[in-house]
Amino acid sequence: MTLALALKTGDLTQLPSRRDEDWRWTDLRGLVRQLPPASPAFEGAVAAGPFEALAADTILFVNGRQRHAAASGAGDVVALRFVSATEGSGHAAAYAIVVDPGSTLVLLESHEGHAAGYMSDVTLDIAVGEGARVERIVLVDDHAEAIDIVTAEVDLAPGATYAQTVLTSGARRQRIETRVNHPGAHANVRLDGVYVLDHQRHADQTTVVTHGGVDGVTGQLTKGVVTDQARGVFQGRIIVQPGADQTDARMGHHALILSDKAEVDAKPELLIFADDVACAHGNTIGALDDEAIFYARQRGIPEAEARAMLTQAFLGEVVERIEHDGARAIAVAWVAQRLGRAE
Repeated sequence: MTLALALKTGDLTQLPSRRDEDWRWTDLRGLVRQLPPASPAFEGAVAAGPFEALAADTILFVNGRQRHAAASGAGDVVALRFVSATEGSGHAAAYAIVVDPGSTLVLLESHEGHAAGYMSDVTLDIAVGEGARVERIVLVDDHAEAIDIVTAEVDLAPGATYAQTVLTSGARRQRIETRVNHPGAHANVRLDGVYVLDHQRHADQTTVVTHGGVDGVTGQLTKGVVTDQARGVFQGRIIVQPGADQTDARMGHHALILSDKAEVDAKPELLIFADDVACAHGNTIGALDDEAIFYARQRGIPEAEARAMLTQAFLGEVVERIEHDGARAIAVAWVAQRLGRAE
């Protein structure tokens, strides 16, 4: 059951629902009463994306249709854009990326809502060759009334390195899911996330990493801030299969709730079927430190500014892990903007 299948068939029963344990906090069937018409082809001009100045080439989808493909040998920094440009319509897109053994790719991915009330479903297949290195930075700026599902299936070869950072401001319903097939064999994975949610926005960051072989590393850090009546969801699952000894897997999720009506639901999981492993997870949900705010005010900093500074520092631990300098600068500015601070 997927949003893409529901849009294709017009069958509401194909939507995921709370009956599926992995979707219980991001129920689509209980929300959607009528599916929208298919998004039309959009031939108008599309403004530049957030990462285009950094990329050697751009792969562009508008309303689910590919308009521009990267040239062969375009370079190791590519912008991948998914733009929703028509109000009240629905579309799906799928794209596959193959990274050759020993090569390097920085994938600067953006999901951009240029209209209201759309439904979008994007599926990515990413195959990372032996010894290859990939950094994927995903910036999701959906319209507040949108429904957006983004699913990536990542297959790693031995010795590959895959690093990911997702930054999102949520939508009416939004789920960004990453599934990694980890071979062990000295492959290394970093999965990070940031969510900054206000009003009634909803964001679900779900990850599943399956370690299938000996000597693999996974590190994961997600941080979020929710206020007003927003809702953040984090679901992280690391599976260590039988025989995947010497796995080193660490997962952390930490969130700040800045209003009485905001909500965070978190479900970190370790499923371990091997003996010789080093695995741990941590999860904290709380509020800003009143003592830190007090000391900032004693130094003449207004309370609102102090709160924004502390919140930005809290999220900064994740943002600073982005390796690509230009993308990291854009992420820092994006967080500051979402928190109402100039950067």
